[in-house]
Amino acid sequence: MSEKKKLKIKIFDKEYSLLVDNEDLAKELAKYVDQIMEETQQELPNQPMQTIAVIAALNIAYDYFLERDRNKEFASKASDKIKGIKLLLESRTQDSPS
Repeated sequence: MSEKKKLKIKIFDKEYSLLVDNEDLAKELAKYVDQIMEETQQELPNQPMQTIAVIAALNIAYDYFLERDRNKEFASKASDKIKGIKLLLESRTQDSPS
C-alpha cells in the first residue's frame, strides 16, 4: 500500500489540507472543482457560497453520469461485437475439415 502524502490545495479561495495517494491527480481534481465553482459563480454572481458549491457539485455529478452512461454503452457495444466475432470464429472452425 502506498504512503499517503499531505497536500494543500486551494478551491474557491479557500485552502484545504488533504492526504492523497496521487498528488498530480489530486491537484488536477482540485483545479477542476475550482474551475466549475468559478464558472458557477460567474453565472450566478449574487448567490451565497453554499449555493455555488451545491450547483457546482450537481454540474460535476451531471458530467460524471453522462460519462458513466457513455462508458456503459461503449462496453455493451464492445461486448456485442466480441460475441459476434466469437460466433464467427466458432462457425469457421466447425466448417473447416479436421
